[in-house]
Amino acid sequence: MIKIKPQDIAFDIDGVVADTMSSFIQIAKDHFGINSIRKEDITSYWLEECLDIPETVIKEIINKILEDPFGTKLKPIEGAVDTIKAICKNCPVYFVTARPVKEPITEWLYTILEDVPQERIRVVATGQHAMKPRVLKEIGKTYFLEDHLETCQAIHLAGLRPIVFDQPWNRDDTPFLRIHNWNQLKRLLETDG
Repeated sequence: MIKIKPQDIAFDIDGVVADTMSSFIQIAKDHFGINSIRKEDITSYWLEECLDIPETVIKEIINKILEDPFGTKLKPIEGAVDTIKAICKNCPVYFVTARPVKEPITEWLYTILEDVPQERIRVVATGQHAMKPRVLKEIGKTYFLEDHLETCQAIHLAGLRPIVFDQPWNRDDTPFLRIHNWNQLKRLLETDG
């Protein structure tokens, strides 16, 4: 079993730390009257490929989540907060997201990690998935926890080590290490807590 030093890993946010798809489903229900979506129905990272919902509605829901994580009641994925807090005891924790702006999600992270000094929480918003490998190299990270398989492949091709956070939209075969929950990741980390 591999052991990962906390200073060697960074994290994606949506679908890894933030339960973005549960928020998506709730907004679809509350604001658009769409009651038929289950998380298991989201079998593609690109929602328009797997959901029978107009693309304009998908974009509107995603924009709500990107712009207002508090108003959309975005929740952390079970176990994420405790594991990230354990890492923060050892070193700052880095989040690399394809979101176009970092401020709304950074404020959300400050809130869910309220006991962690804010200077220990570092967020880089790349605006696009393709930028993640370069950013990870620039900040000196070897491992990256990610739910998007194409990004995992790009990270691998850049000589880094992706870890797939298992979700219904990334169940295709992959040679990369796959974890199913944050407790599983915590067991791989060399932390004090």
